[in-house]
Amino acid sequence: MKILIATDKPFAKVAVDGIRKEIEAAGYELSLLEKYTEKAQLLDAVKDVNAIIIRSDIIDAEVLDAAEELKIVVRAGAGYDNVDLKAATDHNVCVMNTPGQNSNAVAELALGMMVYAARNFFNGTSGTELLGKKLGIHAYGNVGRNVARIAKGFGMEIYAYDAFCPKDVIEKDGVKALDSAEELYKTCDVISLHIPATAETKGSINYDLLKSCPQGAILVNTARKEVINEDELIKLMDERNDFKYMTDIMPAAHSKFVELFSGRYFATPKKMGAQTAEANINAGIAAAQQIVGFLKDGIEKFKVN
Repeated sequence: MKILIATDKPFAKVAVDGIRKEIEAAGYELSLLEKYTEKAQLLDAVKDVNAIIIRSDIIDAEVLDAAEELKIVVRAGAGYDNVDLKAATDHNVCVMNTPGQNSNAVAELALGMMVYAARNFFNGTSGTELLGKKLGIHAYGNVGRNVARIAKGFGMEIYAYDAFCPKDVIEKDGVKALDSAEELYKTCDVISLHIPATAETKGSINYDLLKSCPQGAILVNTARKEVINEDELIKLMDERNDFKYMTDIMPAAHSKFVELFSGRYFATPKKMGAQTAEANINAGIAAAQQIVGFLKDGIEKFKVN
């Protein structure tokens, strides 16, 4: 069996070494495609592989057509919208993610962005403190739970809304569960966004939802850029000079945000939520272990298609 690591943003060497140890201990061969610049390189690399470990790399129907021996793709991370799930299913390829492995890294970045925004980007002027502020967590999954855990140390009052998470699960963590996204945004000074990009959620963070946010509100997005209605967010920020937007996913209209909202907008140059040594290692090794479990024993615990 041949396993490919295909990463245009490579894993750290220690992570690759850990993956190699897991793969070779199982008697399999490991192949590397790192920092590739053209899709043709990926298409060539997948021709004879049985499994692929990716990060934010795109696995679409064309890649799956080229990978005739492929049995499984594992996305080292939580989000998996970079994989065409229908095409994978049509090709009889199992797709998995590695939930929880990057969660603390993303949560720490979200809190760091909150501090950065509250303190006016450290520009020398007086900002505000997070102590006593109402934090709204939109989607209470692995990342949201870590955000709540860390935010307690700041003394924030924590609320959450998740359409799929029972209220008692949220409230046993000492978090106040709300009944709707509208109530969350109306209530909270800071919103930390963790919803996936689905047909239902794309563009759902819109003017009508955001206009009810309290004065001085901060929106932090470490989820997906597609969930933001950018035109409507620009409209809102144009009307409200108290509103700040911090994101780990650069918007399509980045240059417009920079031009219009200096001092109230920040985007990382690339998605950095999982860019820590620890998350890198954890997600990579988990991906390798899941591949071995699937190929040897048919374990499909984290299958998403």
